[in-house]
Amino acid sequence: MQMNRRNFLMAAAAGFGAAALGGLPALAGGGRGLDRIGLQLYTLRSLMEKDVAKTLAFVAELGYREVEFAGYFDHTPVEIKAMLASEGLTAPSTHVSMTHLNEHIDAVIETALTVGHRYVVMPWLEPEERGGADVYRIYAEQLNRAGEACRKAGLTLAYHNHAFEFEAVDGIEPYDILMGETDPGLLKIQLDLYWTTKAGRDPLDYFARYPGRFVSCHVKDMRADGEMTEVGGGTIDFARIFAASEKAGIRHYFVEHDEPADAAASVRASIEYLRKLRF
Repeated sequence: MQMNRRNFLMAAAAGFGAAALGGLPALAGGGRGLDRIGLQLYTLRSLMEKDVAKTLAFVAELGYREVEFAGYFDHTPVEIKAMLASEGLTAPSTHVSMTHLNEHIDAVIETALTVGHRYVVMPWLEPEERGGADVYRIYAEQLNRAGEACRKAGLTLAYHNHAFEFEAVDGIEPYDILMGETDPGLLKIQLDLYWTTKAGRDPLDYFARYPGRFVSCHVKDMRADGEMTEVGGGTIDFARIFAASEKAGIRHYFVEHDEPADAAASVRASIEYLRKLRF
């Protein structure tokens, strides 16, 4: 997710202020599969901008059971909660900018509790917000503070990666700073499988280094040329990754495509593939 992320979150978050480990059942025919597939609604932002309720109905019709928000499109938290209930959907997670975490944490928490979120995820730093190692150490301190506030409210804060966190600054990768200088009890991780792979990293290496710290993942695929594509249309071995979910701690799986040519067709193709996936 990288199209003007900060501005998108700031504009869409107008609503501010106004399971046990699961998803991996044994299935007939052998193997396991995902019984609870989620969708990051940023993929359908063009539809969300037009009609949130209609978009959620479409998502439920496709068979998604969970959604992750990236803004509420001028709807109040109470309205969003009602829309979800009417479609039999849950929204365990929401994306919230670093600015909102730093400046409006009380409103973030109030909104999350009203809608029914359990996880608040910081998803993106604009290029101008990045810097050297000291900048990321400051972010680590800020994330710890926000994580403590979330914890006290019964919520969990998480960090969502892209590829830039794996590009060394001052001789160290920002991802290592964020992982090493935040409290695992205060900050969990939402691993983006596309961006991690795009950066030349193996998700399983991070599961081994930080077992139990990954509460969710973004499920998106990469073609041989490195471009993003629908789940199942690329080269990422999801069966291999999902087989390590218990070790990682993953509870939720959110399909996403940052820039789909046809958003509705994209989310349909991805869930059709994941329904058949065994690992």
